[in-house]
Amino acid sequence: MTLLSARPPQPVEPGLLSRALEVAGRLANEATDVITATAGRGAHPGVKDSPFDWVTDTDRTLERHTRRVLTAEFPGIPVVGEEYGAEVGVLDAPYRWVVDPVDGTANYVAGVPWCAYSLALVDESGPVVGVVADPYRAQIYAAARGRGARANGKPVHLTDRRATGGAIVCTELARKGPWPGMGEFIQRAGAAHAGVRILGSAALSIAQVALGHAVAAVLHSYHERDVAGSVAIAIEAGATVLDRRGAGTALPADGLLVAAPSAAEEVLDWWRETASA
Repeated sequence: MTLLSARPPQPVEPGLLSRALEVAGRLANEATDVITATAGRGAHPGVKDSPFDWVTDTDRTLERHTRRVLTAEFPGIPVVGEEYGAEVGVLDAPYRWVVDPVDGTANYVAGVPWCAYSLALVDESGPVVGVVADPYRAQIYAAARGRGARANGKPVHLTDRRATGGAIVCTELARKGPWPGMGEFIQRAGAAHAGVRILGSAALSIAQVALGHAVAAVLHSYHERDVAGSVAIAIEAGATVLDRRGAGTALPADGLLVAAPSAAEEVLDWWRETASA
């Protein structure tokens, strides 16, 4: 299979990059404090239309705070969020902020230490700036287009691995359960001696690839707000980002594969063959 290269992303004014990265980092640190102080401790969840989809007061509080800060700091750039939707004018704006205040809310409610705050500035080429707070590990992952990726201020460079054998591949459930072909995908990975993990946060699943902990992450479906921050980090760390057809695009419409470059084609084959079976 021939993988299709992505178009080069458009340049961004350096001042905007620096300011967006600084403000997003500050918001991520504040979110870390809130999440660690409240997770699993008297949270009052409200169930949406799926048993896998929760919302809490923390989600709403963090998103309202994020919107207030971004509106004050970046007037004219609309915000799209998990709880309060998109602001007027988002379709015509050259940039937009996308935020998921608690990605992995079911884990957060249960006190399972695996959830994240995800924030990204996005343009027509994809993520411009991305910041993901990993509260339980006291880590802030951040990246800006052309400036590399960092974890708590230290540069992150993906060390490519040559084989999937012995490696971890992350995926996530679809909105209402396993995605079509998911069982077969896990079997294919097992046959190649790779382990599949379903951890409950799309943002952190992709971040594991950027950090070198996982060789790939496959999302059969996703929301931009969940993954844009971690995709920015993965791209800047050196990961390959593809859609289901093998086309290189930062935020594809048809599923998402983020992988170490040498593993991308093999994992894509598992996904395509099992999803179409």
